[in-house]
Amino acid sequence: MPASDLTRAPREGTALAVPQERVSTRALAPEGTTKLSAYVALTKPDVSFLVLMTTGAGFYMGARGPMPWLHMLHVVFGTMMIAAGTAALNHYIERESDRYMRRTASRPLPTGLLSPAEALVFGVTLSVAGAIDLYLATGYLPCVLGLFTCLSYLLAYTPLKKRTTWATFIGAIPGAIPPMIGWTAATGKLDSGAWLLFLILFIWQFPHFHAISWMYREDYARAGILMLPVVDDKQGTRTFRQIILYAAALVAVSLLPSIMGFTGVLYFFGALVTCTGLVQVCLWASSSRTNTRAKWLMHATVMHIPILLGLMMYDKLPR
Repeated sequence: MPASDLTRAPREGTALAVPQERVSTRALAPEGTTKLSAYVALTKPDVSFLVLMTTGAGFYMGARGPMPWLHMLHVVFGTMMIAAGTAALNHYIERESDRYMRRTASRPLPTGLLSPAEALVFGVTLSVAGAIDLYLATGYLPCVLGLFTCLSYLLAYTPLKKRTTWATFIGAIPGAIPPMIGWTAATGKLDSGAWLLFLILFIWQFPHFHAISWMYREDYARAGILMLPVVDDKQGTRTFRQIILYAAALVAVSLLPSIMGFTGVLYFFGALVTCTGLVQVCLWASSSRTNTRAKWLMHATVMHIPILLGLMMYDKLPR
């Protein structure tokens, strides 16, 4: 297939025609890979770690008085189980699309390390077990939020990725719910603190995912996935405009915990510095829209969120 066909921008709202040529998977499966490591790969450990971190931060910020560490571990574990199960089911649903992308062709299903049935059973088992653990440990509200995260990701975001660039916006919703699960588990309420944590993580995802999708825009085009850089012009005008605008919005939103009385002055100025720094990285990446700079931006967003949440937890005000 000509290289120009890989980057041709279709009209938004229409599904891309998936090319017939697949990425060869024979040389992509690491030698000596075991079934155990393949099952671990199904859970997308990097994503599961982000869920663990944000759920724990949400619980910590919502808790009052002495920290119930055992309760917190139950909440984090149950939420992480749902996230891991959702990731495995995503592997199952997208197993054909994954064959067309170099970054995903080495996953367990395209390489044949695991069968689709094994991934399906594994994903359903983890998701159900995580939901049961959340319900038994915290009640119905965190459990409902966890199940909504799973179902909205699989039934809304995943199929819409081949139909519209708005799928990224929709996918950011389940991506921002884990801290709400932690907060509601600690407080029993879905109040302003939970929504504030949701908003911060929701906005943070756009610079992060747009940087990734810019790096792999040809991969996404080959698989028929309508990420914004696939339908954008060659200069990435809309992509980098959104990266900068969302990063700027994150500066304002990240100051709200101090304004609303959840954190102190240290967090306020720390958030101002770290978020402004992220905007500077976005501007730097936009000035020369190369894959290398997009990769640095992606790394900057990965570093940014634990720093921001760490500052928030350190400067939490008693309530």
